[in-house]
Amino acid sequence: MTGISRRSWLKKAGMGGSLALFGTGISTQLSAEEVKKFNPRPLEGPIRLGSNENPYGPSEKMRKAMMDNFDLGCRYPWAYNGDLVKMIADKEGVTEDHIVMVAGSTEGLKVAGITFGQGGEIISCAPTFLSMMSYAELWGTDINWVPLTKDLDFDLDEIEKRVSYQTRLVFLCNPNNPTGKLLPADRVKDFCNTVSKKTVVFSDEAYYDYITEPNYPSMVELVKEGKDVIVSRTFSKAYGLAGIRLGYMVARPAIAEKLRDRVVANTNIMAIEAGKAALLDKEFYDFSIRSNKEVKASITKTLDELKLPYLDSHANFVFFQSGRDIGELNKTFADRGIIIGRPFPPLNDWCRISTGTPEEVAIFNQTLKEVLG
Repeated sequence: MTGISRRSWLKKAGMGGSLALFGTGISTQLSAEEVKKFNPRPLEGPIRLGSNENPYGPSEKMRKAMMDNFDLGCRYPWAYNGDLVKMIADKEGVTEDHIVMVAGSTEGLKVAGITFGQGGEIISCAPTFLSMMSYAELWGTDINWVPLTKDLDFDLDEIEKRVSYQTRLVFLCNPNNPTGKLLPADRVKDFCNTVSKKTVVFSDEAYYDYITEPNYPSMVELVKEGKDVIVSRTFSKAYGLAGIRLGYMVARPAIAEKLRDRVVANTNIMAIEAGKAALLDKEFYDFSIRSNKEVKASITKTLDELKLPYLDSHANFVFFQSGRDIGELNKTFADRGIIIGRPFPPLNDWCRISTGTPEEVAIFNQTLKEVLG
């Protein structure tokens, strides 16, 4: 299926014209007016629920900021990113020399991987987000893979045991992608504090905005204490700017300078202006967080009805055990106009489903019932 008709899909799913059914009948505080305000695009296919994108962005304010600055498109961006760097530094509670701007946090992961990984190894758990390790391997870095625990958590004890003179960097993704799981606050902070005395620790916090545990600490706290810790953040998720490519790293100034010197792409004028608008657009940010929470509840209610196991997620996706080979399941859903998450070996019968709009998730829920019900 190469295209999808909004009317035919809603008719097929039995939802014509109303969001009251919102997938599985649960009540929701999201109004049709809000959804229309923040997502003016028509429902058309394929429905993308496989890349953890925020379907609502860029917000109207972000779009206006980009359009208002098209005249600066002829200028190199580094002369214009000072205001954004200051805004981010103020947000994180650090000085500006702690901030490294990148074209999406993926660039930051890759830069850090080759900066610190060459001539030794990177230790991480699998499955996790692979960009750093896959890229570093191309440059001759060895990857020391540690399996997740039986509860599908990062095995911090085993990672700590494996740290040696060959270890150049330890990579954590917290919350983890694809599981969405969150490490215990005290344990991860103690781990990063201890291990950073032996090697650099990289904490990928791309999904930090979605964490529901009160007062959960960012490892930026350790950066402020001068530890050898690097934290990455992105504008791709809660701010809805995945296609604009904007992210940043936070590290103590000496490490930040080393990373900054190795940045390849830099970000661009439109991304800089969108980022500044994003940090000021509290209405859109709050809506994104609330929408994500409520749409996840819709997905998990369907999974409960189907008695399919899933993990408690602190991200904008849900990881559930489908009982089907993910390659086959991907094709089944693709044939129905829905893109779901890629394989994450060795968890080959698990599926990662991203949170889309209420209409998109309603269609996914209905399709899931037809396929696995």
